Amino acid sequence: MKLLIHPPVSEQRLAQIIQAAAPMTVVNAAGDDQALREIADADALFGYLTPPLLKAARKLRWVQAPTASMEKFLYPELAAAPVVVTNMRGIFSDVIADHVFGFILCFAKNFHIYLRQQLQEKWHMLGRDADELPGYGGPGEVHPSDRAAITLGDCTLGVIALGGIGAEVARRGLAFGMRVLAVDPKIPEAPPGVWLRRPEQLDDVLGECDFVVIAAPHTPETYKLFNRARIRRMKKSAYLINVGRGVIVDLADLTAALQVGEIAGAGLDVFETEPLPAGHPLWKMENVIITPHSAAASPRVPERHLQTLLDNVRRFAAGEPVKNVVDKGRWF
Repeated sequence: MKLLIHPPVSEQRLAQIIQAAAPMTVVNAAGDDQALREIADADALFGYLTPPLLKAARKLRWVQAPTASMEKFLYPELAAAPVVVTNMRGIFSDVIADHVFGFILCFAKNFHIYLRQQLQEKWHMLGRDADELPGYGGPGEVHPSDRAAITLGDCTLGVIALGGIGAEVARRGLAFGMRVLAVDPKIPEAPPGVWLRRPEQLDDVLGECDFVVIAAPHTPETYKLFNRARIRRMKKSAYLINVGRGVIVDLADLTAALQVGEIAGAGLDVFETEPLPAGHPLWKMENVIITPHSAAASPRVPERHLQTLLDNVRRFAAGEPVKNVVDKGRWF
């Protein structure tokens, strides 16, 4: 049996892959031409199976994708081919969930505003005038109102897609005492404490939530799922957070909704257009937090990526079922 690697990996990683793949032959293709020759009798591939490689493959049974997302990996011919595809699902879940709660805590405690005030050397507590309540007063002293400081235990968190990332977001929401609702078409039941809803109930769920977190993959069903009409289903006091895929949210519609106050704000790590163009209105909005597609950044991710690959290579070499099999028809 033969495992083809394309694009090539480092010598250090290659040595570990060779050990895991034994007794398989491992070819670390240096370029497209070599990959095209070697794919002919390869049983497995780690990398990107392009249409030319698929057409040249005669024995291929398994492809390990180097990514978790599948929208740029799959195409009709591959979806129809009798080739098992696995991905890197699960290696980012806790890391991205931490990023989500960075957004949530910033909005709840107004850090996004206070950081701007700090740059201006401005001392101003958001909230009601100090003389409204006894015990507060003095120059510049203000009592925080309910609007200015959100108590997470009073909030409802909506999680759109309850896969690995969504489940970790939900778990953190429960830890903060939040009521957690989730929308997912595939998960048969939610973790304890999470209220599961189906896609046809999405609009009703949005109307109940104070924070809506999109953790869904890009599929034909989720493309521009959040358009202007859907955003208007949210509370005006609610925040939208997207760590799924940028194309799930119509960028122009979200921008227009924020400009007229149809929702309170947004935490965005992914965008329909990346990078977000210079001069785009979102850059200047005080109620928007922008991160550059960095939610999965962590020193833990490369080692998890390698261990997921090595585990599946061992499984395939031993004739055991591989993990993280992708439903090619549904893109995840």
